[in-house]
Amino acid sequence: MFLAFPPLDWWPCAPLGLALLTLSLYGLRPRRAAWVGYLAALVFLLPALAWVRPIGYDAWLALVAVEALFYAAWAAATALVVRLRWWPLAVAALWVAMEWARSTFPVGGFPWVRIAFSQGESPFTPYASLGGAPLVSFAVALCGTLLAAAVRTLRHPGRQHSRHRATAALTAGALAVPLLTLLIPRPPDEHRTVNVGIVQGNVPGEGISAFGDEAAVVLKNHANGTHELAKAVRDGRLPKPDLVVLPENSTDIDPYRDPEAYRIIDGSVRDVGVPVLVGAVVAIGEEHRATRSLVWDPSTGPGAYYDKQHLVPFGEYTPFKEVFLTLFERARLVGRQSVAGTRPGDLVMGPVTIGAINCYEVAFDGTVRGTVRAGGSPLVVQTNNATYALSNLPPQQLAMSKLRAVEHNRAVLTAATTGISAFVTPDGKVSWQTRERVADQTVVTVPVRTRGTVATAVGQAPEWALIVMGAAAVGVAARRRVRDAR
Repeated sequence: MFLAFPPLDWWPCAPLGLALLTLSLYGLRPRRAAWVGYLAALVFLLPALAWVRPIGYDAWLALVAVEALFYAAWAAATALVVRLRWWPLAVAALWVAMEWARSTFPVGGFPWVRIAFSQGESPFTPYASLGGAPLVSFAVALCGTLLAAAVRTLRHPGRQHSRHRATAALTAGALAVPLLTLLIPRPPDEHRTVNVGIVQGNVPGEGISAFGDEAAVVLKNHANGTHELAKAVRDGRLPKPDLVVLPENSTDIDPYRDPEAYRIIDGSVRDVGVPVLVGAVVAIGEEHRATRSLVWDPSTGPGAYYDKQHLVPFGEYTPFKEVFLTLFERARLVGRQSVAGTRPGDLVMGPVTIGAINCYEVAFDGTVRGTVRAGGSPLVVQTNNATYALSNLPPQQLAMSKLRAVEHNRAVLTAATTGISAFVTPDGKVSWQTRERVADQTVVTVPVRTRGTVATAVGQAPEWALIVMGAAAVGVAARRRVRDAR
């Protein structure tokens, strides 16, 4: 399963990995299956979440150990339901329930490396437009469980002709799951575009400091990148943008409180002559802060803004603060506690209403869906991956943007401090992207779509239906087990 995820992107390994994992659980008691599931999760998550290591090896190992518990629970439930005749459907539904649980608990959940996010550009991707990431995960899992069922049927005692016929039917069903996406219609082009400038200013230094090693250099890098973009437009090397987007934390100094930071940003915005989306960490009172997407107008200065809703635990705030600040000195690195925003990121910029999404939030279905429903098009993902540069985090995050583009029929623009900045078309194709740890800027012509998808309209309904299916299967299997024991 790890091989299916970026940067390798061998997407067929996802259903194959799930098939092998399901086969390893077949016939086990739930307790033993839980241990097998936990071990499998460790093997998968340790490399998949290796990008956490710059924070500390202890944080990486603790995160993996906690997340693996969800896979252990799924494995125990799977060991129960494989006794049912329709178990491939039930096991795939349970996988969706497991991913929902780990995306929700604890402290707001951690939806990274959901199996759907390995399918940013695969035959399974179009399912996103019908039921979002949960339906993509279900389709991948169902393909895997049907393959597992085909193997089990082939090895099952009985008449050879019947076994081969059933195996062929199950294999055909597994292959049909991705092929059925050919029947899903693609939304038409609406023949409306907007020119968007993207600036990646780069960050000095390395390590855990998100802003590098020198104060104010991040701000100057992105201001200089904006000036260079403006010069390229004047020289005719780039088309004139209608708006420009900078990354999350593109200023490491609060422009509301620091006159010099205000002057630097305002000068660069006036030079480019169009509204600029600035990523800033701003003070809220004396004890709190907000991660903000701030619209800066060349005439009127800072105006409308979006505050990040889904905060990073232990990165932007400390959950159970009294406990962790007492036990772990490193927890104090968070500094001021962030305050979560309460409204979606629909921000009017020039001729469009963009949908602002901040970094970590692209992994959360509800946050992205709420931004689209509020009228955001295109979507703009501002991100700061400086701590995780050259790890497997930036390509994993880009894969999420690919899936979100298809899910909601929206172009997605990613602006990153150190990379990967990118432009993803509404059909999930990467049209332009930067290398990591280099300064870069460009202007891209972006399609503006206003029509939603089925997934945008129905929201979480497919996910809840699959969760109920999985729960019902566990209930039926548990009841039969008790009856057989009696």
